[in-house]
Amino acid sequence: MNVLIIEDEKPAARRLSRMLNELGVTANQMLHSVEESIEWFQNNEHPDLIFLDIQLSDGLSFEIFDVIEVSSAVIFTTAFDEYALQAFKLNSIDYLLKPIDEEDLEAAVKKYNGFKPAQKNVQLNFEDIKKLLVNPVEREYKKRFTVKVGQHLKMLPVDEIECFYSENKGTYAFTTEGRNYLLDTTLENLEDELAPETFFRVSRKFYVNIHAIKDIISYTNSRLQLKLNKFNEQEIIVARERVKDFKLWLE
Repeated sequence: MNVLIIEDEKPAARRLSRMLNELGVTANQMLHSVEESIEWFQNNEHPDLIFLDIQLSDGLSFEIFDVIEVSSAVIFTTAFDEYALQAFKLNSIDYLLKPIDEEDLEAAVKKYNGFKPAQKNVQLNFEDIKKLLVNPVEREYKKRFTVKVGQHLKMLPVDEIECFYSENKGTYAFTTEGRNYLLDTTLENLEDELAPETFFRVSRKFYVNIHAIKDIISYTNSRLQLKLNKFNEQEIIVARERVKDFKLWLE
């Protein structure tokens, strides 16, 4: 299998390459920008499979396909919200949400191997994907959560929640009143329920509300530490793999 990784963050590209090696898959080439990728495609045989990051240092990776007609299979690596994920599903394209999980990567490779005989000369509609990313369809997000407090049910408006976090296999909401509530859900399920312009998953453990961020502090290993208005029970650290997308989200 001839595999190409297009990823502007070199540590992330190397990590993905190592993870693929553990699955017995070798990445033959790593590229890091739109310009470099266009030049490479013009002068080399196209690979069987591309692991493609959406946001590269010099533009969206879709710009590559405005210039080059590519017949390779594509697995997206992305930190974009569910609009992008919906687009990939509609176009029968697989995706991996950053930071990439080992089990998800293995499942994606198995999916490619299962479809491999039919991948020859596949034409992907990148233009439609771009449109869905730039002009996503309006959708409704959760406005409140219902939690049990003793024998009572309490409604928590989403805009009164500073953060969601996981602890001891439970998922909790921390409110602007400074109280924790156990939810009957998981952080993974919240990805489809929270408005992406308001909430961001900064790590495997935390989702934060942009309106609750009081301070952002440089932390070790190119990470960031967040201080919220009320929450001070644990450190909230933005994972290194998510720092770039977190900064974009803030803007």
